[in-house]
Amino acid sequence: MASIHLQNIVKRYGAFTGVRHMSLDINDEEFLVLLGPSGCGKTTTMRMIAGLEHPTEGEVIIGTEVMNEVDARDRDVAMVFQGYALYPNMSIYENIRFPLRMRGVPASEHDKLIRRAADMVELGSYLDRKPGALSGGQRQRAALARAVVREPQVFLMDEPLSNLDAKLRASMRVQIKHLQRQLKITTVYVTHDQIEAMTLADRIVIMNQGAIQQVGTPDQIYSDPANTFVAGFIGSPPMNLIEGTAQNGKFTASGITAPCPAHLRGKVTLGIRPEDCRVGGDNVQGLVYGVEPTGDVTYLTVMAGSKQVEVKAARDYRSDIDVAIGIGFDPARLYFFGEDGERIRGAA
Repeated sequence: MASIHLQNIVKRYGAFTGVRHMSLDINDEEFLVLLGPSGCGKTTTMRMIAGLEHPTEGEVIIGTEVMNEVDARDRDVAMVFQGYALYPNMSIYENIRFPLRMRGVPASEHDKLIRRAADMVELGSYLDRKPGALSGGQRQRAALARAVVREPQVFLMDEPLSNLDAKLRASMRVQIKHLQRQLKITTVYVTHDQIEAMTLADRIVIMNQGAIQQVGTPDQIYSDPANTFVAGFIGSPPMNLIEGTAQNGKFTASGITAPCPAHLRGKVTLGIRPEDCRVGGDNVQGLVYGVEPTGDVTYLTVMAGSKQVEVKAARDYRSDIDVAIGIGFDPARLYFFGEDGERIRGAA
């Protein structure tokens, strides 16, 4: 297996810069997720690791070898795509076999390797079928088996679960993580889905507009966001971000007050996660705007002035709309950000 090192890589397409001076070390056997909105540069970064794109500047290093001039087929990486990329005229057995043939693995070893890979993803009884006879989840598992059959140095997965329904995505996440732990292969996974990122990753790299916003474990990303972009991107619902004014140890906005560090002055943004808000309190004075019971929790939206505040309330909480309500904040869970969007450290 291998570590991956991206050293100040840049990718330009004419006047447009897709990836901006990105440096990142990915550890051997690590499961790293590149997370961000569409167009943030995450897939371009993964394609540069694969050799499908070449960096305009910088170096891609796998293990100890600089890969900039190495063809994709010679990098010993395996890719799993959103669209499965299975050959429709071949059986699942032959689809899984294909990379063994391409890399010149002795034919005498094929059957053992194919059946081992198929058993890992619970497809051992489907090897004689063609992709069209399988469900979406089974086709994605076949694509995984084809990737793992020769145990490459690196797995690269580009939104592999996007075409599956919610129930299948949940079960496939468990299978992918178990498989990666079992094989101990360095994995780079691209997604725009924060749930996939939080549940799969050893570390998450959050990207926006071609640049890294923050790198950390799921807990670090969630509990210690570096800026308002990260704070507003992670969480369901995401963190409440409320623009206001700090003065004399008090934050104020329309219908909202909260304590803040005494040294803060002027325009700041207060961050508070919905689960750190409670029904009853005097930090928010507003009107009930929406109530959404989901079974295990009730999502409550409160309108304070022109600002909506999201609250995770008790599962049995109910209210009519336009009812006056007070919301309290957990004072230990307040975040403050400057006008540039960067976190004001030591302010929580």
